[in-house]
Amino acid sequence: MRELTPLEARVLGVLVEKQHTVPDTYPLSLNSLVAGCNQKTARQPVMEAADADVLAAVDGLKSLSLANEVTGSRVVRFEHNAARGLGVPSQSAALLAVLMLRGPQTAAELRLNCERLHRFADISSVEAFLDELAEKQPAKVVKLARAPGERESRWAHLLCGEVLQPVHVAGATALSADAVSAGELAALKAEQARLAAEVAELRALVERLARELGVSVPSA
Repeated sequence: MRELTPLEARVLGVLVEKQHTVPDTYPLSLNSLVAGCNQKTARQPVMEAADADVLAAVDGLKSLSLANEVTGSRVVRFEHNAARGLGVPSQSAALLAVLMLRGPQTAAELRLNCERLHRFADISSVEAFLDELAEKQPAKVVKLARAPGERESRWAHLLCGEVLQPVHVAGATALSADAVSAGELAALKAEQARLAAEVAELRALVERLARELGVSVPSA
């Protein structure tokens, strides 16, 4: 199976989640599915997907036998086929859904956040299913390297491809350059330009004061 796009993963996660949390309105209408994708809480990252984008993601999932369109009512509705399509038990499908919706988490966080999808007896039960997913070919999840100061390692899904692992440098956690978003890069450049302008203004002030006092200013 090919890698999922981030929006396809979000759509699939929403379908799995809402089947358990709002069973009365499942399968989901397009409006409900879009609202679930763009939800501001319990989502990492937060998205702003349009109806057309979500429909395209559903079509992609349908081609992979991970979602179906339900007919027979006035409103077209959609349902998932995650467990069968991914070849995993329902418990693992619940874990993958939460990882797709909320990003990397520890086993303890997963147990808590999966409560409404599947109630795991204890953390060791969660870890057992995660280990099974990690050992599949191809692997469905990966255990990330533990960051400095963290007591537990986090897990991430691999349905959208490889995950950037944190690199520990001099006791700090540094991500590779590819992990810096365009927005973050733009903000850094803007801050650099602001600081450069501030330094220039301060130098001009020093030079003016030096001329008034009749002293020389060392060249930069």
